Amino acid sequence: MNTYCLAIDQGTTGTTAMIFDVTKKTIIGHSNIEFKQYYPKSSWVEHDLNEIWSTVKDSIQNLLKQYNIETKDIKCIGITNQRETTCAFNIDGKPLEKAIVWQDKRTSSFCESSKGSYQSLKEKTGLPLDPYFSGTKMKWFLENSINVSSALENNSLRFGTIDTFLLYKLTSGNSFYTEPSNASRTLLFNLKTSNWDSDLLNFFNIPKNTLPEILNTFDNFGKTKGLDFLPDGIPITCLFGDQQSALFGQACIQAGDLKCTYGTGGFLLLNTGEKIIHSQNGLLTTVAYKNKDKSVYALEGSTFIAGAAVQFLRDNLGLLDSSADIESLAKSSKEEDIEELFFFPFFTGIGSPYWKPEAKGCIYGMTRNTSKEDLSRACLEGISQSITDLVEAFESDTSSKITQIRVDGGASNNNYLMQLQSKFSNKSIIRPKVVETTALGAILGSLIGIGDIQLESVSDFWQKDMEFSEKSSSYFTKKREQWKKLTKKIFL
Repeated sequence: MNTYCLAIDQGTTGTTAMIFDVTKKTIIGHSNIEFKQYYPKSSWVEHDLNEIWSTVKDSIQNLLKQYNIETKDIKCIGITNQRETTCAFNIDGKPLEKAIVWQDKRTSSFCESSKGSYQSLKEKTGLPLDPYFSGTKMKWFLENSINVSSALENNSLRFGTIDTFLLYKLTSGNSFYTEPSNASRTLLFNLKTSNWDSDLLNFFNIPKNTLPEILNTFDNFGKTKGLDFLPDGIPITCLFGDQQSALFGQACIQAGDLKCTYGTGGFLLLNTGEKIIHSQNGLLTTVAYKNKDKSVYALEGSTFIAGAAVQFLRDNLGLLDSSADIESLAKSSKEEDIEELFFFPFFTGIGSPYWKPEAKGCIYGMTRNTSKEDLSRACLEGISQSITDLVEAFESDTSSKITQIRVDGGASNNNYLMQLQSKFSNKSIIRPKVVETTALGAILGSLIGIGDIQLESVSDFWQKDMEFSEKSSSYFTKKREQWKKLTKKIFL
């Protein structure tokens, strides 16, 4: 009889359920359901937690029905999630407000006015004081939501990132936990002690009893209970922040291994082993994962908009019928027509390496002759240039030359984008056969958590699909130089 591992990949624009055949050691399939994004004010981004929970349920049911898999054969569950998005719910698991999404900038003024007093705490977190991170969002909830402040007074307030909320729901409130790859994104977590830090909690005025207990990334997080779509008793053995999960799914388990995920945003992570490296070039220090009470760390570069820039052309400007159309349109644009055309995808601010939350998106250099083909290529170039900014910051921080980057995420299926990335960065771009490495990381993590496989065997599940090693040209060198000059002129 076959047994299965279920992964729940809860992302920014949708939820994916993936099923893995433990017996055959292969992915069977996945089901994705998108959900609504809410923009109540300029620079505010929210999610309805009840809608997210519905997509979890529906994606799992659709998946199991599609592949005729019985719930009794599911051996374990792994969860991976959008990280800094912040949830406030009560002791019964009911949301108190819509979740504040990682892209949300409502706490910008607090961050700007408090940077001086926070500076002494920065080494503890490895993070800048920025609206991106969860601690600022929790503080905002406490100061601006009557529902949240009332729950605090009644001792029924629960704060958490999405992993904690889903775990709480899956276990009918029996499990209130998180783990370091998520906790290290809150501004409340001490990298050295691997726990909530009293100085940081005091700085943001967050009561410790509102926060989940921190376990290992691969651990016993509890069992399903009281659900109408899964039976009681399925062990949940992995929680994983999405970018660290993708690093793990890319088999980047050795110090020096590097990956880039092209999802809603673009995220470059470098495994630094047991060494905590503090960046001098705007990168983040974070926890890659924790196994058997031993932490492995990473450097991270974050650009907040990557695949979402393509969605902007599709949904806001109506230039594309589907996101996949951008590849053929972009390829038909001529270099001589777009030498001075630049697409800066900074719709929700600039992350690494500059950290300018107030920045806005910009299309620079349009003429009457600019076509949708030109805008399509400029969009893909803008994504590639943003990622190349991160690559150069990594090389500066580590004083070593990067030669190759493992890539994943939905947009990595765009061959032309990968070619442009290779040309702008002068690196070999390597795509695996399984590009859903975020969900794969949660699967492998849950199998480690339940004791089916060892950490060292993760590499056995990775296979190369295609390598892009493109020769650059004067066009790309010139545009790279112009990009840097314009970035400083417009945004810095």
